[in-house]
Amino acid sequence: MEFAFAGINWLSVIVAALAAFAIGGLWYSPVLFGNVWVKELNLSEEELKKANMPLIFGSTFVLNIISAIVLDMFIGQDATLWSGFMYGFIVAIAWVSTSIGINYLFSRKSLKLFFIDAGYFIVFFPIMGAILGVWK
Repeated sequence: MEFAFAGINWLSVIVAALAAFAIGGLWYSPVLFGNVWVKELNLSEEELKKANMPLIFGSTFVLNIISAIVLDMFIGQDATLWSGFMYGFIVAIAWVSTSIGINYLFSRKSLKLFFIDAGYFIVFFPIMGAILGVWK
């Protein structure tokens, strides 16, 4: 497995993770889908205020780093901006969105919530892939 990490550009991984984090901040803000998302989850203002935001944000960034590392390994050494974008899109559509969809079907979450959450990944994974691909 050591060989898989040899070709990783760690700066691009950090930038890609930061981009995903920034997109999420905008995506789930009141400017875009935050209000609808909160409503679809049936969260109250009180529940939102009780959240441990440093833990949530810190964990999210770590998970974004992991996603960027694995996506970088997946797109390979010969990636370009365009191929990285397309690999990110394929990952978002074929693996992430379908996984979310299966989970939401069984947990009986709304179609609106599915489109918000899956849409976030469909936007951020191609951008992450493009960032990683352009720095190969």
